[in-house]
Amino acid sequence: VREPKVFLMDEPLSNLDAKLRVQMRAELSKLHNRLQTTIIYVTHDQTEAMT
Repeated sequence: VREPKVFLMDEPLSNLDAKLRVQMRAELSKLHNRLQTTIIYVTHDQTEAMT
């Protein structure tokens, strides 16, 4: 629980407005770089999937 090897995210940004979605994408990227761990990210938004 304290040091997971994998994060599973099922549409984590789906209920956010556009501005907050952009900010959270940046935060998730920083988190990924800091933790150096695998993130499985599920989305149905093609734009979000390509960023």
